[in-house]
Amino acid sequence: MIKNDLLLKALRGEEVERPPVWMMRQAGRYLPEFIELRDKYDFFTRCQTPELAAEITVQPIRRFPLDAAIIFSDILVVPQAMGMNFEMKPGVGPWLENPIRTAQDVEKVYIPDVEEELGYVYAAMDITKKELDNNIPLIGFAGSPWTLLCYAVEGRGSKSFDQAKGFCFQNPVAAHQLLEKITQTTIQYLLKKVEHGANVIQIFDSWGGMLSPKDYDEFSWKYIEQIVNEVSKVVPVTVFAKGCWFALEKMADSKASALGVDWTITPQLAREFTGFKKTLQGNFDPSRLLSPPETIQQMVKEMIDDFGPYKYIANLGHGILPNIPVENAQAFIEAVVNYKRD
Repeated sequence: MIKNDLLLKALRGEEVERPPVWMMRQAGRYLPEFIELRDKYDFFTRCQTPELAAEITVQPIRRFPLDAAIIFSDILVVPQAMGMNFEMKPGVGPWLENPIRTAQDVEKVYIPDVEEELGYVYAAMDITKKELDNNIPLIGFAGSPWTLLCYAVEGRGSKSFDQAKGFCFQNPVAAHQLLEKITQTTIQYLLKKVEHGANVIQIFDSWGGMLSPKDYDEFSWKYIEQIVNEVSKVVPVTVFAKGCWFALEKMADSKASALGVDWTITPQLAREFTGFKKTLQGNFDPSRLLSPPETIQQMVKEMIDDFGPYKYIANLGHGILPNIPVENAQAFIEAVVNYKRD
């Protein structure tokens, strides 16, 4: 049994004293102990070395009274396992030398044996579970098929992902074949994560907001829903689709236990769109962690008051930025832990 099961209670919609708190990218680049490892090992070495990934996962847990750990990994390990040789280029970010641009390219993409290709992720989870000693839940995650397609076709990050969108609009048959292959791989990958101790799964649709509502239904949501339908049979699933407030109403009718929201929507509207059917997670602007600690604490209290203390998970509206002072991250977390209703 998990000793601190606040996150699991919130995902079940149970009434709680205060909301649980964790931060997207909490295992990462704002922590001095992470920077020390980053300076010694390149990005994918850290992801692919189970001992390093486990150590990075538990670093913030040693520092802060967080209610969950999230395994240190990357969404691009899935396309890597499918034969796309992503690397992390300094100053550039994700880089794929030969992006997917044709139907023939899609044919070459394969659905792998996830245990064989991604065994290092599961090994990291096994080590992490021992370290956590059932104190808090462990979150596993994956990128949405649409977000992974964006990187696969663009070959790198982008402000508009127009190559990816163009590929879908000009070659819809090939695009849907690629999305289906990613979906099937992701389902297997996540179910295996549950076998290795993930108590919750989160799906990151980082680039969903690049699509119009109609295109979102066709190229993103239908594939996310396939994943949710399978994985939610065994553990709660959270869907975080950045910039996709327009889809909240539809998502509220899915089997997801929680929906993440960014900072571009008010708590009141998010509740209205979801009809209080789902637990909500978010939506603190990560840049607001650059405010003075007292301001952060006041804003966090207001955020919880607005969402309400139950059916809510306190989090950021995207990943924590690398330039956030550690004491400001601490102010955010402690404001939630010490929350009291007036």
